[in-house]
Amino acid sequence: MTIETQSQRGERSPLRRILSSVFAILQTRLELVGIELAEEKDRLLGVLFLGLAAMMLATMALIALTALIAIAFWDTYRLQALAGITVVYAIAGLACALKARSSLRNAPMVFEATIAEFEKDREVFRKP
Repeated sequence: MTIETQSQRGERSPLRRILSSVFAILQTRLELVGIELAEEKDRLLGVLFLGLAAMMLATMALIALTALIAIAFWDTYRLQALAGITVVYAIAGLACALKARSSLRNAPMVFEATIAEFEKDREVFRKP
């Protein structure tokens, strides 16, 4: 029985080492995914905060500009001035929406480094 047990252990030993290596690779890749996810979260929160601050400040500036123009042209061309401001705001809003859509479409792939590492792993396992 000891000879059979030793031979079975000998047969399983390379398999266990391979499985151990595969699990170690998977653990490393999952840690990389976690790091990339945390970095992406931090980046998105920073962009969100700055975007909201910019929107708030820009809104206050536009309100002040609208009031200034409306007061300046109140006696002569108040309706035309307000219509002109509305058209400018609409065009600016459309330009921002198109730029945002373009940025979303051209955004880099999430988890790019992790995918590259998985590709390297796949190539290593394909080699004879």
